[in-house]
Amino acid sequence: MTAASPLSQKQGESGFTLHERISVFLMTNTLETGGSERQFVTMAHALDQDRFSISLGCIKRSGPFLREVEEVTEFSPGRNLYGVRSLMARLRLGRFLKEKRCQVAHAFDFYSNLMLIPAARWAGVPVVVGSHRQIGDLLTSSKFRAQRQAFRFCDRVVCNSRAAADSLRTAGVPESKLAVIPNGLPDAVFAEAAPALAADPTVFRIGMISRMNDPIKRHDMFLRVAAKLAPRFPRMQFVLVGDGPLRTGLEKLQQELGLADRAIFLGDRHDVPAILASLDVSVLPSASESLSNVILESMAAGVAVTAANVGGNPELIEDENTGLLFPVGDEEKFANALERLATLPVLRDRLGAAARKRARTQYSIGVVKQQFQDLYQKLLSERMRTHLARSTRSTAVKSRHEGLSR
Repeated sequence: MTAASPLSQKQGESGFTLHERISVFLMTNTLETGGSERQFVTMAHALDQDRFSISLGCIKRSGPFLREVEEVTEFSPGRNLYGVRSLMARLRLGRFLKEKRCQVAHAFDFYSNLMLIPAARWAGVPVVVGSHRQIGDLLTSSKFRAQRQAFRFCDRVVCNSRAAADSLRTAGVPESKLAVIPNGLPDAVFAEAAPALAADPTVFRIGMISRMNDPIKRHDMFLRVAAKLAPRFPRMQFVLVGDGPLRTGLEKLQQELGLADRAIFLGDRHDVPAILASLDVSVLPSASESLSNVILESMAAGVAVTAANVGGNPELIEDENTGLLFPVGDEEKFANALERLATLPVLRDRLGAAARKRARTQYSIGVVKQQFQDLYQKLLSERMRTHLARSTRSTAVKSRHEGLSR
């Protein structure tokens, strides 16, 4: 990413003009493996360099995605978002935005919302954008309220699903402040990939790709369903991709269920297209999702998906059209869906092909990138018109007062 350069043209008091590259600052929490972080990096690379000058920031410089960005500046609040160190970090962030003459500041997740939004307003950034990439149930009530208060100072809040937008609308965020823009898929995920696991036409592989950091992901449910199916399908293999603090307990459950030779743990992987090329079916039993990158990437790879009917999942999966849905927490329906996909190859192929087509037409990075660029341009244009209208009124009032004083 290139740093925002000083503006070469004369500016009015508004601090921006639309006759140059727009200076955009994007901020995320960390660069760890995760959906929001992945979208942050994807969008940072995707925005048109001839139209936008991009700077990047984060709260903590950590995680494998650091390898994929040239420069990202850390603004750490320490352990307390409301302490002295946090205030100093916001002031430093505000000065950074002023130095870059930032015109659009966009926070990508919860903690960056709370850091960037007030700092950007203090710095006089013309357009401030927040993000809501979950349906809200993973936040405590106090965190949800704090974020909602921060959103009062945004020009827009980007939600990656209608379900996420609905949660904010229900909480009282005005409809006019909400924009729904889905996650974008880089071109690489549509390319054919060599399988990461040895090809074996006699083995039917079902995989779950998800971090093992929260029980709500329901890895345990996947393992229990695997134990039900394993005796009836001796050539069925269950693949778990991801890592986290829950892995030890899940490996213990694997042993207790008698799946030692049927369920394999691959750990944290960064070759997801190659993993998907090894699978016949991709699953997501999670009890909370906004817009799942795993589902999107599975769709792009043409792999049939079955997932819990929650959050934004039905926005991606039209049951019986681009995948199969089952009720949240319903192990029997989950098992039934997997059995259908295992025994009906025509259905499996049809769902995979339809999902891939939909992913390319609606969620490719070229399509999604344009929605972000149009939003930034629209909000900046609106702010310029507002500034010009105020300047015109101010000039008229000043002239009238001068005329009366003569």
